[in-house]
Amino acid sequence: MVHFTAEEKAAIASLWAKVNVEVARGESLGRLLVVYPWTQRFFDNFGNLYSESAIIGNPKVQAHGEKVLTSFGNAVKHMEDFKGTFAKLSELHCDKLHVDPENFRLLGNMISIVLATHFNKEFTPQMQAAWQKLTDAVANALAHRYH
Repeated sequence: MVHFTAEEKAAIASLWAKVNVEVARGESLGRLLVVYPWTQRFFDNFGNLYSESAIIGNPKVQAHGEKVLTSFGNAVKHMEDFKGTFAKLSELHCDKLHVDPENFRLLGNMISIVLATHFNKEFTPQMQAAWQKLTDAVANALAHRYH
């Protein structure tokens, strides 16, 4: 179990409260698909993913990106029970979609990069460390079914 200090929890919650999911919804997933193109194989029903602009502008990438960010919002709200919070998503991604669990870590890194670009001065090294801890915990919870 991951332990977050009160300061880390407060910092994560404070930054997350400023995230506009409508604006940032496709950025993290879009970056994942551009930077790590082999991850596109899990989204073969998303249509045109042949260029950066096609990926970033793809409505299905945008919609799924919103689901991803909403899930991270749930992580922020339930930092004491990641495995419970992500049990159904872990089962879905493991048993039905067969997603490589390393992709969860890669996506967490993309979320951190997007946060850094949106909140550059607020995204201090301490804030980054707290978010990295969170994204690692979420990745581990999503990969739990694989163990």
